[in-house]
Formats: sequence, structure tokens, C-alpha cells
Amino acid sequence: MPSTQVPPIAGAAIDPPSLRPPIDDAVIERVAPSDLRSRLEALKTDGYAMLLDLGAVDYLGRSPRFDVVYHLLRLAPRPATVAEVGTPVRVRILCGLEEDRSLPTVSDLWKSADWAEREVFDLFGIRFDGHPDLRRIQMPDDWVGHPLRKDYPMRGPALERAPRPAFANKTNVVAGSPPSGRTLEALQEQIKRVREGGS
Repeated sequence: MPSTQVPPIAGAAIDPPSLRPPIDDAVIERVAPSDLRSRLEALKTDGYAMLLDLGAVDYLGRSPRFDVVYHLLRLAPRPATVAEVGTPVRVRILCGLEEDRSLPTVSDLWKSADWAEREVFDLFGIRFDGHPDLRRIQMPDDWVGHPLRKDYPMRGPALERAPRPAFANKTNVVAGSPPSGRTLEALQEQIKRVREGGS
């Protein structure tokens, strides 16, 4: 199915927001990376003074691969009435980004973007140019890779290949069975053989 986004997203991918029902109090916009900073500055000037959230999504196999998503809320310049409190005005900005590309930071526009951009960098590997302290925030500093990428290995980075014993399948162990000493001894023996170069 071709993209319903205008302009279309390369690779005939479907833009996920186009499949969702409209949100009454939120406008969804797709912005090119080159226009992102100027669009967000204009929204802040227009009264969108609160950055509620900043996140990312990995659409492996789509071009562009990543979407960086900004959720903004317009705050009234005067005290809101009771009716206005229940009707916020929100904007969701989606910015498609190819792998190994970066976006400008908005941590100088909204302080709440500081840790959110660090989290996106840590978990997806997306860089934010001009960020004052772009380093990992959840994973250890020496962690290899970015765990929320769709191509990240499920068991984590295989820095040391520890073998799994052939008998450790869940199908042959009754649920709730406590581990036996024989299982541990057999696994230790198998690891010892592998490390010594045996089979």
C-alpha cells in the first residue's frame, strides 16, 4: 500500500499516524529535519510553552527509519476558565530521520528536552547537535549498542559467548521445578570445555 503522507514517505511505507483516528484536541504535523528547529521555535512563539514529551520510534525497514516525536501543549496567557481547562490545545510534531543523522537540540527552548534527548540518544542512538551534555542516561557508560532499536539482539550484546546447555529447554522442565545441583554442575562443565577449546 502506498504512503498516505503528503509528501509520501520513501519506500512506500505507511505513515502510522495516518492510520489512527483524528485526535480532537491535537494537530499532527510531519516536519523535515531541516525545518524542525524553525517550526518548533515558531510554535513556542505561538504559545506552545510546554514540551510534554519527546520520544522516538524505530520503523526498521522503512525510510526514514526513525521518527522523533515532540508533544507540545499551548498554555493560555491568562487564567483559564473551567470550560477551557478540559480543552487543551496540543500539537504532535513527527520528524523522520535516517540512521546516522542528527537533529538540532531543543533543550535551550524547553528545559524538559534535556533528559528526554539524552534518553532518545541512549536507547536509539539518535544524536542531538548542540546538546550541552549528550551522554547515556539509563544504560551504563560502557554499554554496547542502543536497546530500543528493532535490530538490537534480544539477549543483549554478546560480549562473551556463554553456551546454553542442550538440556535447558523449557519443554523438558516442569514449571516451578527448583534447579538441581546436577544442572549447575553440567553447565559449569560444558562452559569449562568450551573455554578450553573443546566441544
